[in-house]
Amino acid sequence: MTLVLDASVFFAEVPVVGPAWTTPSVVGELADLHAKCRFEALAATMLTVREPREEDLTRVEAAALATGDAGVLSATDRDILALALELAAVLVTDDFAIQNVAHRLGIEIRSIRQRPARAIRWRYRCSGCGRYWLEPGDCQVCGAPIKRKLK
Repeated sequence: MTLVLDASVFFAEVPVVGPAWTTPSVVGELADLHAKCRFEALAATMLTVREPREEDLTRVEAAALATGDAGVLSATDRDILALALELAAVLVTDDFAIQNVAHRLGIEIRSIRQRPARAIRWRYRCSGCGRYWLEPGDCQVCGAPIKRKLK
């Protein structure tokens, strides 16, 4: 089984068995010495680092828009989702937004320390007048902030 690793794997003591992949943007998030050492140890044995394909990033963006998670996914989140999609790999992460988009794309998830997230659809609702919108921002009617809510 091929794994795609989120940065949280390098911060935790999670056993990694089999071939594993990650992206340069994940490597850039590794700030502490422990995470960097863990990365170096895995890179020396079974870990490959590479960028995802552009067409897979486009599919991830479309899925994130459909689930309502586009506003909370970082570029790194999009990269690991696209790489997992391309490789038909299991994605190892505890991030609920990543898991939600992965469900939409049919990517298998392995949680690290938390329970796996269930697939959800977000809606955006004005905190002032209560109107629903397609994306976060400021309400065009009353000017209040639009908040993300569970559907």
